Amino acid sequence: MHEISISQQLVDAIVSRLGRLPRHVTLDASKTALVVIDMQNVFMLPGMPVEVPAAREIVPNINRLAAAMREAGGKVIWVKMTLEGQSNVWSVLFDCDPNPAAFEQMMPGSHGFELHADLDVRPEDIILEKNRFSAFIQGASDIDRVLRAAGIDTIVVTGTLTNICCESSARDAMMLNYKVVLVSDANAAITDAEHNAALNTVLFAFGDVPTTDDVIGRLTSSKSGRVRADATSGALI
Repeated sequence: MHEISISQQLVDAIVSRLGRLPRHVTLDASKTALVVIDMQNVFMLPGMPVEVPAAREIVPNINRLAAAMREAGGKVIWVKMTLEGQSNVWSVLFDCDPNPAAFEQMMPGSHGFELHADLDVRPEDIILEKNRFSAFIQGASDIDRVLRAAGIDTIVVTGTLTNICCESSARDAMMLNYKVVLVSDANAAITDAEHNAALNTVLFAFGDVPTTDDVIGRLTSSKSGRVRADATSGALI
């Protein structure tokens, strides 16, 4: 698991600017979706061309968040990266930063494309595909349409890599007017430095970066109207 480091200077500056942290004190489950980014074998399994070892460590937290979100009446969305049909329209990636082994494992039908077996994916969940780092950039996926149709205005982002697909999705979602929570111990990067750089950037301008326990504690059940009370206390940022 990553050693999380949030700049106290940054926290103080945000509190001075906004008057508070977190931005989103409670999360109305009826308007909230857990968005799980790229927890596929290509990033998860030992020996895969884009293996992120820390991604295996966050599976229990993602499963806990998914269970809490369903129980409270929220949505769970699993997003998978695909590069099918993208070689010509995204030539700047294929030509300038080539990784043929990784690209092959991001094609539908490959073992790398599938979600990791330890993830608790349920029949009522939604599975989407994206063809860019950000799920929310124009034309990358159907996620914006799906969320708006369900009345969702808040997303809780988890997955890998923190500083690429997760951060990109979080940034774009906020700029599409979603409330954004990037879970600090349910995202994974290659290094602690990369992970923490993304957390601090998101906290600065795009959303909150609380822990799994904090997120569960903020969830307001659409069924009971009450805030869940089974989380440990912590710094709610």
